[in-house]
Amino acid sequence: MTAWRFVILGYQAGLAKPYYLALIPLALALGGIALWRALVRRSKVSRQVPERLADLVAPGVSVALPVTQASLYGLGLALMAFALAQPQCGSHAELTKRRGIDVVVALDASRSMLARDVVPSRLDRARLELNTLLDELKGDRVAIVAFAGDAFIQCPLTSDYSAAKLFLRAVDPEQVPQGGTNIGAALKVAKDVFSNVDRSAKDRVVVLISDGEDLEGDVSAGIDALKELEARVYAVGIGSEQGEPIPILNREGQVAGYRKDKDGSLVLTRLDRAGLTRIAEETHGEFFYQPQGVAMGEVAKIIDKLQKSELESRVTVRYAEVFQPYLAAGLLLLALGMLVLPSLRWRPT
Repeated sequence: MTAWRFVILGYQAGLAKPYYLALIPLALALGGIALWRALVRRSKVSRQVPERLADLVAPGVSVALPVTQASLYGLGLALMAFALAQPQCGSHAELTKRRGIDVVVALDASRSMLARDVVPSRLDRARLELNTLLDELKGDRVAIVAFAGDAFIQCPLTSDYSAAKLFLRAVDPEQVPQGGTNIGAALKVAKDVFSNVDRSAKDRVVVLISDGEDLEGDVSAGIDALKELEARVYAVGIGSEQGEPIPILNREGQVAGYRKDKDGSLVLTRLDRAGLTRIAEETHGEFFYQPQGVAMGEVAKIIDKLQKSELESRVTVRYAEVFQPYLAAGLLLLALGMLVLPSLRWRPT
């Protein structure tokens, strides 16, 4: 539920968490139950004992004291519930600045990423790696560049990580218009993403997630393009170096066969560790490979230590919190309720 905003006597007011108001009827109902029990108790005494003998037979039975105690408890709980709703009164404008770095993720979407030498598949492992990165980022902007035979921007730079995850789930090698693998094109598109934003950024990062096989691209040209902006590449290798056939999937996502070359031989795909290491080292980055785990946690730690730049400035309205008096009053009433005895106990002399 969104906050409630309204105007009282010319002042901006509101409730940040209005759903807590639902506790107020509950608090009053508890006080009402306590009051009802006190009245029932007194009524039973009145029915069974004559009025003139009530003080002797049932000394200390009182209506006023339980009523007072129940009222204090009910009002105290109601005030605390209102405090939980975070009442606000008055506002002021405040300039907020968000700092971070721009991160472009180059995600391999070629058909070799369907290989299952990594469970459940290379592409699914890549998605897991990228989701881990998105969960670890702190205020940075991220873009996703998907590539196969060509590269394109799957998700523009954004700090909305939930939206980035939606774009990530839409990556499908079977829907990529041009087959093959062109890492060089992905690096050039990443450079274009950086070129369209603030050039004063101190650090820029490309996270390359791939098996490293480049079948038709010019990797050197892509590396040179990133060097112009002093962008670092952190490469995360996906797959094994032993070689794995590329499955052909049916509409249900089940393996219906394996890809073969024009001679009828199985096409095997391997992790190109040397190629990915070269890209990382030439851009002063680093290569990561965790065949049995997730490597992106280490990448996120490195990104967090890089020099942040101002990504966005905006004027926001801050509301003054005024829940403190209601909370203090509620606690005071509860404390007073504990001091009130529900009945007087005395012995005649």
